[in-house]
Amino acid sequence: MTSSSQTLAGPSRPGRFLGPSLDKIIKNVAWRKHSALVSASKSALDLLATLSDSPYPIPSSSIPYISPADANALLHPLILAIESASPKITEPALDCTQKLISHGLIRCEIAPVDPADAGSSNVASRLLDSICRCGGVGDDAVELAIIRALLSAVRSPSLLIRGECLVQIVKSCYNVYLGSLSGTNQISAKAALAQIVAIVCARVEADSMVAEIRTISVAELLELSDKGLNEPSFVQSVQNFISEAVDGYEGDPIILNSSPQSEPRDGCNSGVNGTGECGNGESNDGGDLGGGSTIREDGFFLFKNLCKFSMKFSTQENPEDHLILRGKVLSLELLRVAIDNAGLLWRTNERFLGAIKQYLCLSLLKNSALSAMSIFQLLCSIFMSLLSKFRSGLKAEVGIFFPMLILRVLENVLQPSFLQKMTVLNLLEKICQDSQLIIDIFVNYDCDVDSPNIFERTVNGLLKTALGVPPGSTTTLSPAQDTTFRIESVKCLVAIIKTMGAWMDQQLRIADYYPSKNLEIDMSSENQYAVNGEEGTANDYELHAEGNSELSEAATLEQRRAYKIEFQKGISLFNRKPSKGIEFLINAKKIGSSPEEVAVFLKNTTGLNETMIGDYLGEREEFPLKVMHAYVDSLNCEGMDFGQAIRFFLRGFRLPGEAQKIDRIMEKFAERYCKCNPSSFSSADTAYVLAYSVIMLNTDAHNNMVKDKMSKADFIRNNRGIDDGKDLPEEYLGSLYDQIVKNEIKMNAESSAQESKQANSINKLLGLDNILNLVTWKQEEEKALGANGVLIKHIQEQFKAKKGKSESVFYAVTDAAILRFMVEVCWAPMLAAFSMTLDQSDDTAATFQCLQGFHYAVHVTSVMCMQTQRDAFVTTVAKFTYLHCAADMKQKNVDAVKTIMTIAIEDGNYLQESWEHILTCLSRFEHLQLLGEGAPPDASFFAIPRSDADEKPQKSPVFPSIKKKGNALQSPAVMAVVRGGSYDSTTVGVNASGLVTPEQINNFISNLNLLDQIGNFELNHIFAHSQRLNSEAIVAFVKALCKVSMAELQSPTDPRVFSLTKIVEIAHYNMNRIRLVWTRIWNVLSDFFVSVGLSENLSVAIFVMDSLRQLAMKFLEREELSNYNFQNEFLRPFVIVMQKSGSAEIRELIVRCISQMVLSRVNNVKSGWKSVFMVFTTAAADERKNIVLLAFETMEKIVRDYFPYITETETTTFTDCVRCLITFTNSRFNSDVSLNAIAFLRFCAVKLAEGGVVFYEKNNESGSSISVDGDGSDGHTFTDKDDHVYFWVPLLTGLSKLTTDPRPAIRRSSLEVLFNILKDHGHLFSRTFWIGVYRSVIFPIFNKEQQMKRRVDLNGGQLSPDRDSSGNEENSWSSETYVVAAQCLVDIFVSFFDVVRSQLPNVVSVLTNLIGNSNQSTASTGVAALLRLTGNLGSKLLEEEWNQIFLSLKDSAASTLPEFLKVMRIMDNIDIPVVAQAYSDAELYSDHGFDCDDVEDDSLQAASYVVGRMKGHIAVQLLIIQVITELYRTHQHSLSAANIKILLEIFSSVASHAHELNSESILQRKLQRVCSVFEISEPPVVHFENESHQSYLNFIQALVKESPSLFAEMGMESQLVALCEKILQMYLNCAAQHLPANQLTLHWVLPLGSAKKEELAARTPLVVLALEVLASVEKDSFRRHLSHFFPLLVNLIRCEHSSGEVQRILSNMFLSCIGPIIMDL
Repeated sequence: MTSSSQTLAGPSRPGRFLGPSLDKIIKNVAWRKHSALVSASKSALDLLATLSDSPYPIPSSSIPYISPADANALLHPLILAIESASPKITEPALDCTQKLISHGLIRCEIAPVDPADAGSSNVASRLLDSICRCGGVGDDAVELAIIRALLSAVRSPSLLIRGECLVQIVKSCYNVYLGSLSGTNQISAKAALAQIVAIVCARVEADSMVAEIRTISVAELLELSDKGLNEPSFVQSVQNFISEAVDGYEGDPIILNSSPQSEPRDGCNSGVNGTGECGNGESNDGGDLGGGSTIREDGFFLFKNLCKFSMKFSTQENPEDHLILRGKVLSLELLRVAIDNAGLLWRTNERFLGAIKQYLCLSLLKNSALSAMSIFQLLCSIFMSLLSKFRSGLKAEVGIFFPMLILRVLENVLQPSFLQKMTVLNLLEKICQDSQLIIDIFVNYDCDVDSPNIFERTVNGLLKTALGVPPGSTTTLSPAQDTTFRIESVKCLVAIIKTMGAWMDQQLRIADYYPSKNLEIDMSSENQYAVNGEEGTANDYELHAEGNSELSEAATLEQRRAYKIEFQKGISLFNRKPSKGIEFLINAKKIGSSPEEVAVFLKNTTGLNETMIGDYLGEREEFPLKVMHAYVDSLNCEGMDFGQAIRFFLRGFRLPGEAQKIDRIMEKFAERYCKCNPSSFSSADTAYVLAYSVIMLNTDAHNNMVKDKMSKADFIRNNRGIDDGKDLPEEYLGSLYDQIVKNEIKMNAESSAQESKQANSINKLLGLDNILNLVTWKQEEEKALGANGVLIKHIQEQFKAKKGKSESVFYAVTDAAILRFMVEVCWAPMLAAFSMTLDQSDDTAATFQCLQGFHYAVHVTSVMCMQTQRDAFVTTVAKFTYLHCAADMKQKNVDAVKTIMTIAIEDGNYLQESWEHILTCLSRFEHLQLLGEGAPPDASFFAIPRSDADEKPQKSPVFPSIKKKGNALQSPAVMAVVRGGSYDSTTVGVNASGLVTPEQINNFISNLNLLDQIGNFELNHIFAHSQRLNSEAIVAFVKALCKVSMAELQSPTDPRVFSLTKIVEIAHYNMNRIRLVWTRIWNVLSDFFVSVGLSENLSVAIFVMDSLRQLAMKFLEREELSNYNFQNEFLRPFVIVMQKSGSAEIRELIVRCISQMVLSRVNNVKSGWKSVFMVFTTAAADERKNIVLLAFETMEKIVRDYFPYITETETTTFTDCVRCLITFTNSRFNSDVSLNAIAFLRFCAVKLAEGGVVFYEKNNESGSSISVDGDGSDGHTFTDKDDHVYFWVPLLTGLSKLTTDPRPAIRRSSLEVLFNILKDHGHLFSRTFWIGVYRSVIFPIFNKEQQMKRRVDLNGGQLSPDRDSSGNEENSWSSETYVVAAQCLVDIFVSFFDVVRSQLPNVVSVLTNLIGNSNQSTASTGVAALLRLTGNLGSKLLEEEWNQIFLSLKDSAASTLPEFLKVMRIMDNIDIPVVAQAYSDAELYSDHGFDCDDVEDDSLQAASYVVGRMKGHIAVQLLIIQVITELYRTHQHSLSAANIKILLEIFSSVASHAHELNSESILQRKLQRVCSVFEISEPPVVHFENESHQSYLNFIQALVKESPSLFAEMGMESQLVALCEKILQMYLNCAAQHLPANQLTLHWVLPLGSAKKEELAARTPLVVLALEVLASVEKDSFRRHLSHFFPLLVNLIRCEHSSGEVQRILSNMFLSCIGPIIMDL
């Protein structure tokens, strides 16, 4: 058999297929009937026997390697066999042709065959033409062979099938699909057509015959139609058939030449040129192809014809033509395949994109009127493909079809078609899954003022569907259908928010690698379409790289969105109040302010209410009138008939109902019409009347309320004589009448169906009012649409007119901020849909979708920082957990808890304030778990004894498991939870009342079992996951957790510790964060611990402090570097609570906690020492003795055993330690504590001196200073320049202040320690620091004012003259202090004299102040100290320094006088009564006393005070005399004349003061009486006077003896004589009785009283000394001064004396001194 075949076929390659086929044809053919076929077949066989392949291909031949003539001879029998119409011979011919084509043995261009000149076409074209015209002859095998052959021809890269031939092949497959009785053949034909379209699209995209061909899926083709044929066996066999045809081909592709002159329709050319034009005159529609590729030309031609196929409609004679409907469905399916396989070329080439706009969109528009569900589904599928791929180029078209196909059905809630709406919902679900598509829709429509709000309407439509049919409404839906709709709509909403989140995540990640893109705008005229997110496109970031805008995408879109919202607000206002609306829009600069611009707005703006437009145009105000004129003047009615003109004029607004308004409008219209048509009427009045008449006719003819209609005769009669008295032609009026009656004058909007206000505005915007009236989803409407070609043409013109306008500007964004505006639109509908569905439905699928929607919504709103929206979603989910009323929980509520946990884990970084709701839910969940397990309530933690506070309580067996129904009814906590409460209530069940039934308990227990689905792992994972939160999120998380914990702990009935324990965990988990973040976290936690630690609930406060202790122990496990402050900040809550807490238990607990932490973690404590010492400092001043002792016990151990750790890293803690010890020294509970603290201070000083404190340079305090003196003017300031001595300051000042302590032991100890420290370590101090020590440490000890203030405080703030008890105590206290202090002061000063020499004046001033003290003991101390000072330094002191000492003494003597005199003046106002009888002078001065009852107590007390003050004052003055006398005696050789002069001044001033004081006779008598009353000694006034003058006189006498030269130099002789005279005069004043002025002679002298005699006796030594001094004066001097004191000497002889010493010295003086002088006269 094989040899026979080879014999028939010959040696050529075509012969292998032609030989057996021709032989079979010859055997099966009827020879007589088909003689030509037989003859041709035999000739071909003979030719094959001799024919061999040429070594090179022959270009002009249809069969390569064979001459054209031989090729014609070989293929001609196949043509005849196919045309024979006999299945037996047609089938082998078709089979042979398919094999030749599939093996590449036929290679040429297939051009259309002209029936009139068939010979001019090549044989291959004729062969293919015969196959197309074969028709299948009714045989299934032949039909399948035709399909196979045609598919192979199209698939073969060796055949270039031109446009018309390609269309003919498609038609042949159409015919097989429509006419075949075999289901397999129908499917095969349909699949072959789809594959042909896919092949053509692939080649068009590649612009080559060799392209990657995608095999179509037969199963997908049968999804929408031919579902009856969708049997698996059929589908699989057809799929194999298609795959075999696509994959089974051989041969080389045909070479496309580039000859510019060849004609593609010329079938004789084997090559085709790439620039030729198709012979079809319609091939150039839409523009060129950018190069004129024949392959693309043919693809364009096929696409156009497929669109035309889809627009064939039934005729009026046969409206139910099933074949036309099937063909339409098939055409739409092929168009869908074409769109699905279209690549980048279709989106970027203007002609192909224009074909989609011009043909495909028109097809969609026409077919949208059909009610066949398959067609609608195909339209939706095609529209989905257009949206996915071509939205950037079809902005206007998408804006038209989206409302028409989708929104119209979606918004129909009451009467929808179930399948139709399900189709729309499925389509929306696919749309919503494309994130970029959703973004682009919002950006290009909702943000475009000229486009509909597609996204907003979609979301709102889905909301309406999700809410279901309103109660009480009539609907065609069954409950099951309504439920299905609701679930599907929720799915769509979930898909929207999910894709928004996915796009946001993608953009935010991209933003890490790419700079923020500016708004991308591409114009259709530039052939550059932004196709961001469309399939098969290039990288979005490569588009519009040159675009630079100053505003970001989000900012620009925000402006556009805001503009649109405000513009629509103006329109809405206009539709209510036109004038207000126009005013608003003008003020908002949305329209111009000129009448012309407002007229354009009224004419062209969509959404305006036509009635309101008419009302506004008819207004009589000036501006609306101008607008009406501008509106009418914009009308171009030139060449129009009057009826057409008025109809055209009234299409944009409705005439107002008021006659005057109509009159104004018609008047202006008539003027405009006559102006445009001057020859129409003789005057405008004619047009005006006729216009009115036409309006009346239109109302009469088309108003159903008018019964008697106006006839044509009536109309003509009514208009007689209106043309300047003449009649208009009757024919003209009759024609106008017929026009109005047959076709009502109405606005554009009146022809559309009644829709919602929003739908009407959108429809008018798109010019679809008339179309949508036709598209009512009823089959009978198809006729009107098919017949209305004018309307379709109008829509096409609209499409073309919109090209190049702003609508064609397509925006593509990459800025995630755009989501904020989208969320603002959709969040409320989504929240309503999800919450209502979740609340009303228990369906698992529905609740799952709602919870997913909440999850994604929280994600988007959180990341976009939309706080209000985020909180709304989170709060809603939290409420749906029903954890606040667990008895009502269901499975969906448990799922809500799971969702809450998922949100917490996945979106924790963005939740911020929403964490509070989540953590509240977690707290309630844990509470329910504990109740279910039978665990004891947290309140049991607070009931344990304080001594056991550190031990964790064990679960008590008293609480049985509730799940086992133990004693549940007896548990108050369970009862409260079962009763439940509101979500916002702090404590569940607190405010509820009433009994709980067993049924409720059972429900509660079963619900607890539901909660077992969630384990502790998920709960704890949220808190463990906190380590992954970013720095902002962890702070927000901690804030929320603290707030929730606060609410738990403050519960009055059932405080809980869940959140508190989690706070400790969280802090532990996050301790390793960077310091800045940890500081922020701890700032929050610190405030929390302080707030709760100060709680009135003692148990809660104790628990919180113990929790803080645990946390601090963990924290102290970490080592801290030097110079950081984290430990101090961490322990600060202990300090604050310690300082502010009123609970002794809390304070004691804190002390114990700190003690435990420090002693156990002493190696790790660094900056924490500061807080430790602050706690102990507060404890040292506590009112509880046990707290003080407990704190000091730890403090003692720290200082003694761990002192090196204190200053290991932070030297300033040394000062904190010192301050703490100083505070302990003030403890009033135990002197031992104070004394030990003082000892520790000395220990600290030793460590400081030894270098035990590490000193660091305080760079951060450069220029800062620390004043340690309360008086800034007098106090010295220690600065950083003093280096390490800075640390001595608090220690020394603290000890200095202790010297005023009321306890003698403390004063003494502090003084000793202070001065020992200074003495032992003073060599370390600089001169500057010593100055500061003196002024701020030493001198304040002697500060009298400070001590007085302390005494006032001790005495309750009152100072009374009667202060014997307090004064004695003070004197004792001061004396002891001053004795020690003065000695130490002198010792220190002497020891460091060379360093502190400059402080001599201040030291002397201190000592002289002591000397001047009214307390004699203190003054004596000062004297001793001063003498000791000068004794040790006498030889070292300079003249100036002596001068300073003496001046200081002088000032001290004088400084007491003013105050003393002020005290003396008290006696001026006090009257001391005397005895009424007159006594003699002797009796008056006798020792008589007074009765105390005669004197008021207050006066006597004051006088007693004066007596005391006077005694003290006299003692001080005498001490000063004593001091200077001693100083002179000791250091007279070191004193200069200037020093001596100061001493003389002191002696003189004191003596003068003493004399004056003794001269106050009245005062003396009063004081004598007072002393007599109180039986106390009188002030030693006389003694004072005698001593002061005697010291003065002795000093001068010593000066004369020891330094006569100095005496002479200073000229002191006269001063000496004067002093002696004064002394004599004082004696005489005391002893002699002055005679009255008029008494010439003294007859008798009364003897002196006893008091006077005593005074004379006291004065006698002084007088004797004075006389001796006078007697010792040189003779010349004595002679010179004798005249002055001689009378005094004479008087001395006359007066009475107490002893004979005065007379003896007088006698000697007269004998030795005066006698010689007299003798010399």
